[in-house]
Parts: sequence; structure tokens; C-alpha cells
Amino acid sequence: MRVLLPLPVLLPLIGAALSILVGRSRLAQRVVGISTLVAVTAIAAFILVEVDRDGVVATQAGDWFAPVGITLVADRLSAIMLLTAAVMLLAVLVYAIGQPGAERNHVGFQSVYLVLAAGVAAAFLTGDLFNLFVSIEMMLTASYVLITLGGRLDQVRSGMTYVVISLVASILFLTALAFTYTATGTVNLADLSGRIAELPEGLQAGLAGLFLVVFGIKAGLFPLFFWLPDSYPTAPSPVTAIFAGLLTKVGVYAIIRTQTLLFPDVLPTGLVLAMAGATMVVGALGAIAQDDVKRILSFHIIGHIGYMVLGVGLATVAGLAGALMYTVHHILVTTTLFLTGGLIEHNGGSSRLSKLGDMVRTAPVIAVLFLVPALSLAGIPPMSGFIAKLSLVDAAAAQRQWAMVGLTVGVSLLTLFALIKIWSGVFWTPRDDEEDPEAVLLDSRARSTLGAPMLMVGPTAVLAALTVVLGLAGGPLYDLSHRAATDLVDPRPYTTAVLGDDAPSPAAARQRDGGGG
Repeated sequence: MRVLLPLPVLLPLIGAALSILVGRSRLAQRVVGISTLVAVTAIAAFILVEVDRDGVVATQAGDWFAPVGITLVADRLSAIMLLTAAVMLLAVLVYAIGQPGAERNHVGFQSVYLVLAAGVAAAFLTGDLFNLFVSIEMMLTASYVLITLGGRLDQVRSGMTYVVISLVASILFLTALAFTYTATGTVNLADLSGRIAELPEGLQAGLAGLFLVVFGIKAGLFPLFFWLPDSYPTAPSPVTAIFAGLLTKVGVYAIIRTQTLLFPDVLPTGLVLAMAGATMVVGALGAIAQDDVKRILSFHIIGHIGYMVLGVGLATVAGLAGALMYTVHHILVTTTLFLTGGLIEHNGGSSRLSKLGDMVRTAPVIAVLFLVPALSLAGIPPMSGFIAKLSLVDAAAAQRQWAMVGLTVGVSLLTLFALIKIWSGVFWTPRDDEEDPEAVLLDSRARSTLGAPMLMVGPTAVLAALTVVLGLAGGPLYDLSHRAATDLVDPRPYTTAVLGDDAPSPAAARQRDGGGG
């Protein structure tokens, strides 16, 4: 089992190298890319099954053992995230192959995409803060290339904003790493869970706040979200889909991991809940104000990050379980919606609501593919969004956080309103052919096909079907999320798997230190 842990990272890197070597053959590149991600998905599924059955698994690189060496760790949280990410990466790659554009026009797309996949997998599996930094930088370096593919002026302008903000976050991350190592003498997560508890309360709170800012920027948390709405919509559709679905969730994963393992009960609950609530409201109101499909969906990314942070702020097993379940749901639904947005743009020639219309008649398949994840994002039963939101509402009610319960319900209604704008504007509003000379040609093309190439429609349909499956299988998924949340509240199995039976107990350290945070 331990020998499998490095493979989700190594296989995409090997695949990226092979993709460069066979760059003269686009078919060979595609075979390498798809084969690599199929293998990663299968390995991720096996890791999740084994970890759920047998507990946390850790492996050390070479003969350098923790806390000195490079450690890879798979618990239920990281295994769930790894499998979800692998499925999304595979589906979006197939979609990109079918779409005229980024993948076909740029010989380096496949290799850069696989480097991105390696960075995402490494971020979920790494067992120390420094290699979490390296993993995120690997992921971001690939994203800098992908977000500017095409070289349009608006892409380069938005890409520069994305790069600058990412570099600022990276500098802050390095600063936090330096402070942490200076204070504790280690960056291994399992080792830190005991040593940070021995630090003065003020220093603990300062480090916790700094890491929250770093990962909050990457996740798009209020008030650190301002870079996201302008950066994502300008990229090619498959790139936007994988960014929206995965990259912000790496930030959410890092928040969950660090706040539960390193800083439990350090940050004021009220502060985290206030940030979560503000993120939800700003995202929902921003979406309503937009007139472009991609921008509406980009603001929804921001708004629904708040739901995940809400679960972290509740700091209970039920809250963390709801946050994890919502994260999985949102990765799937957001990726599907952005892929559908690409289908709309491909079929209608634009993503602006004012230039679209009547697509329910010309492309009914695309209408269905949009409706299914849209209902799930809005939390309509029996979709996965309803189960995930219900779990968070139940957890907030158990803590008597009635304001957060009201916000959760209210933002769901605002989400539904914003999605109805797309549904009405794109699919039901009559399109005036006289004002758009190309409408008749587009209408003819849509009638004779599915509205887009099959390789674009197929992966989108599979992901849309998965949103329904997640809703129908909400019980088992919540049970799995609850077991993962239980592990987060009691980190002893994690630290023991990494450091052995002599691992320090964070709870004992806090008790010895007079209560810690």
C-alpha cells in the first residue's frame, strides 16, 4: 500500500516528460495524458478504499524518516480529495481534447496539464508544510501557462493579476514557514501538531492567522477574493473548469488541514464564521450583478467557499463533515457548470447573456446538462447540494448559530436567482436573428449535432450524472465524510502513522501548557 502513495505524483510527472518527447504526435500525447490520469484515478480509488478500511498510511522518501525527511500521508480527507481531483482532471482532459482551441493549438498543453495534476496530488498527500509550498508552486507554475494560452490581451492582463496575487501569497507562505520553523524547529505536520501547542498563545494565534490569510487568498475567501472574478473567465473553458473546480479547493483543503491539525481552537470561532458569512453574501450578490455566464459562475465559486469555511468555523465533527461533503459536491458541480458554460459559448458564439438565447430549442442537450448541476448548486433536493447544505445547516443549528443558518438558506435562494438568470437568458429568451446575422448559421449547426463535439458533451454528461448519483448516495458519502471529520478532530492516528508510537500528543501538550489556545 505504501508504495502506491508516490504514484499519483510521479506518474503525471513521467507522463509530462513523455508528452514532451512525443510532441510531434498529438495522438501520442493524448494517449499518454489519458492513460496517466486513468491510472491515477484507479490508484486514488484504491488508496481511499484501503485508508477507509485500515486507517492512515504514511511513507518516507529514502532513508530520511520523519520529521526530517519527505513524508507522504493519506488519511480519509486527503484520499477523498485525491480521488475527486483525479476524476475531474480526467474528465476535463477529455473535454479539452474535443474542444477546438487550447489543447489542439498548443503542443505544450498536455505536458503542462499533467504537471498541474502532479502538483494537485502532491498538495493533498504531502505531510509537511515545505513540500505543501512546493506542491502549490508546481501547480501554480503550470496554471500561469494555462491561464494565458491563446495570448489574447484580456487573457494576459487578467493572467498578470493572477500571477502577481499568487506571488504575494507565495511570499506570505514562505514567511509563515520561516516563522514556524524558527519557533518550532520543524515543518513536519505531524510533529508540528505537538510542538505548536507548546508555544505561547499569542504566537499560536499569529501563526494561525497568517496561514489563514495565505490559504484564504488561494481559496478566494473574503476579503481576499478580488483577483478571482477577473482571472478565471478569460481562460479557455477547460482551463477555467479545472481552476474553478480544483485550485481554490486546494486552498480550502490547506485551511482544513492546518486549522484542525495545527491550530485547533486557536482562532476565534466568531472571526472565521464572520469571514464565511461575508464570503457567501459577497459571492451571491456579485453573481446576481453579472451579465456573463462565466462571470456569474466565477462569483459563485467565491460564495460557496463560504459554505466550506462555515464548517471549519463550527469546529465540530458535524461541521467538518459537512464542509468536506460540500467541498466534494462543489468540485463536481462547479467543474460541470464551467464545462457547460464552454458548451454554451461554443454553440452560441459568446458567453454574454445579451448575445445568447433560444438555446433550449437549438441545443436541448446543453440545456439539460446545465439544469442538473445548477439545481444541485442551488441546493434543490434530491441533488448533492441539498444533502451537503442540509448537513451544514444541521451542524450550525446544533451550535445555535442561527445567523449562519439564515445566511445559508438566504444565499441558496440568491444562488437560485442568479442561475435562473442564466437559464432564462441563455435557453428561453428569444434570439433576434436580425440583430445577429450569425444566429441562423449557429441554429442550423446546433440542430444537426448535440450542440458541440461528442468529446465535449460526453465528459460533461458523465459529471452531470455524478451529481445526481452523489445526491442519491448522500447517506454513504456523509458517513464517509463523518469518519474523515472524526479523524481531523482526533489527530492521534495521523501523528502515529507518521512519527510512530512515540508521537507527542497535541492534547497532552495543551494540557501541560495550561490549555494552549
